[in-house]
Amino acid sequence: MANVLNETALVTGASAGIGAVYADRLAARGYDLILVARDTARLEALARRLRDETGRTVTVLRADLTDSADVATVAARLADDAGITLLVNNAGMALDGDLFTASAADVARIIALNITAPTLLARAAGKAFVARAAAGQAGGAIVNIASVLALMAETFDGVYSGSKAYLLNLSQSLAAHYGDKGPYVQAVLPGATRTEIWERSGKDVEAMPAEMVMAVGDLVDAALAGFDARETVTIPPLADAELPRWQALDTERQNLATVLSRREPAARYRSPAQA
Repeated sequence: MANVLNETALVTGASAGIGAVYADRLAARGYDLILVARDTARLEALARRLRDETGRTVTVLRADLTDSADVATVAARLADDAGITLLVNNAGMALDGDLFTASAADVARIIALNITAPTLLARAAGKAFVARAAAGQAGGAIVNIASVLALMAETFDGVYSGSKAYLLNLSQSLAAHYGDKGPYVQAVLPGATRTEIWERSGKDVEAMPAEMVMAVGDLVDAALAGFDARETVTIPPLADAELPRWQALDTERQNLATVLSRREPAARYRSPAQA
């Protein structure tokens, strides 16, 4: 039996893959759960198993997060349920193709699922967490599942990697502006992970070198270790020896911000007449 936290985690994309493993690990930690996805049968099966194994309260909330009405329903739950202390923004998709070869409908769908939905859910949860902290209660946490592709724009479809860069940017901004006001915000950047997203987007995970593909359980366990350490950005595949390179990159990014806005354009952009 898990410890009782009297806290609830809402996990999107919980029917399989990363979301399902997060549900498993969080229930084992003592969280009650609200599981969100489109596949009700899978959600119910997972909920039954977790109730039996952990004794936690597990609720199924069927929602298609590409549908604005369903997003609003989940956002309302986050805003109104004072027991929710953790949002795991995991639901996402990849394109079968790229911006020029995928259908316009699929491009609109990936933007809705990977950007619009997690933004609105983070807004609802974050506002609730800030209000509770202002009232002297414990704040909550928001976990956004991004990708290492947020840092590798040239290597993959730009719509997918761009959506993950957006989540990284959003997480870092929320952490900077609201970290002292209640919510803890974590961006998780997985590398290649063995989940159904490959098959759903017409790709073969077996075509990847085996040493580059992480098991989903290992990914989530590493992400939770970063969560416990209160990291803003967790990159599970990044070896300890390579961590200074990421830290240097992030520091240089922040230092560069000090020179990116000037009254005059740089000399190389001026015409001879302006020089």
